[in-house]
This record gives sequence, structure tokens and C-alpha cells, in this order.
Amino acid sequence: MIARIIKIVSREYTLLDEEANRYEAILMGKVRKQDRPVAGDMVEAEFSAGRWVIQRILPRKNRLVRPACANIDQAMIVMSVKDPDFSPALIDRLSILIMKADVEPVLVITKTDLPFDDSIEERIREYERGRMKTIRTNAKNLSSEIEKVLRGKVTVLTGQSGAGKSTLLNTIEPSFNLQTQEISKALGRGKHTTRHNELHEVAGGLVADTPGFSSLEFGTITAAELGECVPDFVPYIGRCRFNDCIHQNEPDCAVKEAVSAGHIAKVRYADYLDVLQIIQNRKEKYL
Repeated sequence: MIARIIKIVSREYTLLDEEANRYEAILMGKVRKQDRPVAGDMVEAEFSAGRWVIQRILPRKNRLVRPACANIDQAMIVMSVKDPDFSPALIDRLSILIMKADVEPVLVITKTDLPFDDSIEERIREYERGRMKTIRTNAKNLSSEIEKVLRGKVTVLTGQSGAGKSTLLNTIEPSFNLQTQEISKALGRGKHTTRHNELHEVAGGLVADTPGFSSLEFGTITAAELGECVPDFVPYIGRCRFNDCIHQNEPDCAVKEAVSAGHIAKVRYADYLDVLQIIQNRKEKYL
């Protein structure tokens, strides 16, 4: 049987097959010598001595450290218009890390029923005009696009604490009962209450219930590959005069020309330069 690990508790593994049947399984001794299995892994299992036994972990298309899961199709960046504040810089940094992990970023903007400034509206429209799929929604009027995006995919949620990740999933799937808490006004952020890492069946897809990409570390990204991790830059990569262009000070840079022409938002490019500076400073530090 080929199946996916959707839950790991101690040495017990819950598997889900293509027909949505669940099985409890244990790990074959030889498999323990491979990389540790994580939620999302596709495995080969066979029925032996009265129970299912995982014989082999199949090759992964990607692997995340936090949350510990594999074969992720997309990451939803959940960002509220306010409480907590809308942050393009956080969206852009998260999308870079998501693209680096070979995962597709999707932006979900919550609490759109609340009043918010025109400047925030313009930032949102910039994302809507860009390459990253962007969905507006709120708990009172949930966008049907979210269910379409989740269907048939393995998804991890990330973004601000308090932006409504758990509320979003509970609204889509009433039986999906993540604990939620009110935003702590004193801290200006929500208190994360998810207890363990597991893939849940939601809207015809699988969703990890723990936050991903919460550590904004760019240690594995080089200046040369950073541009490839910015969704709005992708159409222009390889069109610069120099093959090693990092879209900073080089002449005849296709990315900078796209910014000047209004095809890439100036805010997006400024956030890129900020991350590039972090990477360049890190490199100088270790010379």
C-alpha cells in the first residue's frame, strides 16, 4: 500500500490512502535508519502479523523543518488588515522563504470587514496585481476561493499570530476544532495554542495545524538566488544583461526596469533590497 503519514504520536503512525481510508501503523526497524519520518511523507506499507508496517519512505519533493512535514504543495500566508497590523515586509520575507523551500505561496488577507486605511488598500491591490495568488476574506463572509485553493493540496499556514489562522480553518470545516484565544492586546499579538503537528482533512485537502516559517532566517539563501525567490521577479529572471545580476546596482537589469515601468511594486523591490542587505552583511561577517 502507498499512503501518506498524516499524524505521528510517539511510535504510532496514522496513514491515509488515496481513498481517504485511515490505518494505524508502526515503523519497520530498517526505516529508522533513514531520515526521520514526518507528517506528509509518502510511504510504502504492508500488512504483517496483524498490523500495518511502514517499509519505506518514498522520495520527498520538499521537507520543512518547522512545521516538520514533507511534500507540501503550498503555504498560506495569513495576514489581517489590522489587529495585528498589515505588514507587507513580513509577507515578502515569508514568501521568499516559502519559494526557497520549493513551495507555492498564497496570500490570504483576513478581517476585511474591519475599516482600514487607503494605504493598506493600495498595498493589497499591489499583491492582487502581482503573481502571488491573493484572497480577501473575513469570518462573516468566507471567500469560496479558499476552499478551491485547499482542495487536493497539502497546505501549511503561516503569518501573524492573531491574524485568524485557526478561525479560518474552523469556519471552513466546523468539525475542525483548533483551540483559539483572543488577541492579547498587551502583547499586540495572538497566543498560539495549537498543541501538536498533524495534517488535518479540510475542504478536500490536508492542512498542517502548526505555524510554518516562523523563524525569518535567510542563512541558506545566497544573494545570487534571492531574486528567484521573489514571486513578482520570476518573469524577469534571466533577462538581465549580466547572468549574475542580483538586481541591485547593475545596468540593464530587467527587474529594475520592471519596477520603473510599474510592473513590480516599488514596495516589493524595497523589501527585496532589505533582505539582500541582510544576506550581504552576513557574508561579510564570515569573511
